[in-house]
Amino acid sequence: MSVTIIVGAQFGDEGKGKIVDYISTQMDMVVRFQGGDNAGHTVSNEKGSFKLHIVPCGIFKSDCKALAGTGMVVNPDELLKELNELKDKGVSIDNFFISSRAVILMPYHIELDTLSEASGRTGIGTTKRGIGYAYADKARRNALRFEDLLDIDYCIKRITTILPTINAELVAKGGKNTSENELISKLRYWAKVLKNRIVEPVSFVNNALARGERLLFEGQLGAMKDIDLGIYPYVTSSNPVAAYAAVSGGFPISNISEIIGVLKVLSSTVGTGPFPTEIHGSEAELLRGTGENIDDEFGARTGRARRVGWLDLPVIKYATTINGFTSLAICKIDKLDDCPELKVCVAYKLNGKTIDYMPITRELEKVEPVYITVPGWMTSTRSIRSFDELPENAKKYIELIETATKVPVKYIGIGPARSELIIR
Repeated sequence: MSVTIIVGAQFGDEGKGKIVDYISTQMDMVVRFQGGDNAGHTVSNEKGSFKLHIVPCGIFKSDCKALAGTGMVVNPDELLKELNELKDKGVSIDNFFISSRAVILMPYHIELDTLSEASGRTGIGTTKRGIGYAYADKARRNALRFEDLLDIDYCIKRITTILPTINAELVAKGGKNTSENELISKLRYWAKVLKNRIVEPVSFVNNALARGERLLFEGQLGAMKDIDLGIYPYVTSSNPVAAYAAVSGGFPISNISEIIGVLKVLSSTVGTGPFPTEIHGSEAELLRGTGENIDDEFGARTGRARRVGWLDLPVIKYATTINGFTSLAICKIDKLDDCPELKVCVAYKLNGKTIDYMPITRELEKVEPVYITVPGWMTSTRSIRSFDELPENAKKYIELIETATKVPVKYIGIGPARSELIIR
């Protein structure tokens, strides 16, 4: 068994980039297994600070293969921009590959998303990157896949067949027809510059496993944004839960040896939807930061200030149930260093009764969070590198999470850099 999976245990933005960056130093391949460029993983290491939206965090290890996997929808223009930015900063991109079965996110997907959000009728606070529309075309078999770029004549035939339906949708939403010639020109260019990176993914992954290589599957966003198990409809358009790594990766679940759930010591989310522990005012500003630091609570993709709140243990316990975490990574302990006391949500009340399950979205908007208050530690943790050296109240805070989830905390982040990490 040689597959490790890292996924978010909250609403996304938990600090997965930092944890993946650290663990990828021990890996032979890192695979992004779902999502697109609608979210970002922030990485700070000896090569600099980066916000990766498509490329797996394993790209920083020179002998590690980085695969944009089958479950992704990939905008080639954004991908090429990201690869060039990495290359310009001295990062080798020779070992980056794309699944032939990954969906190509087209310019008209972005336009459709933008028109829908602007209408206010179906808007749910998306990043307007076209992610949902690309997945919708995948489901209705109207999408192009990267394998199509390897046969450009077939690819052109496909886009010619698809485009009338797309243009009808664009016009219906108040947009304009997309130029067929412009799309064909883009497809020819993408085929030229990306063809040598496109691989047959099932054999690529399983042959690596057969060789005894260590693989890390990297999820985007978090459990509460899962399209099936999250706060629907305020969710992403894919499955950022551990099981989907095997589904989209095409490997047996028996190969999974570890599932790491990443959470941070506070809660945050972007976009609309229920958020039981949300706080406002000066309390929120203290947790959010000003945006000057790379790990302040502002979106890696959009730059939008995140909604923030106290730690929500019912969310963490739910994420543990649906993912089967074998260990936890807790990020941003240092963000609580200046808090004299901390609230922790330990349960929900619905219609005056304490519940022991995750309610549906409409009910989650009505729940009353049940809080306990615990003392803070009021001292800097940034220089600490062992659990025993943490302030007693910080250790108790971590142990509170372990008790609630019955899962050990293995990694503790006390800053954004790869080196600012406690390993237990």
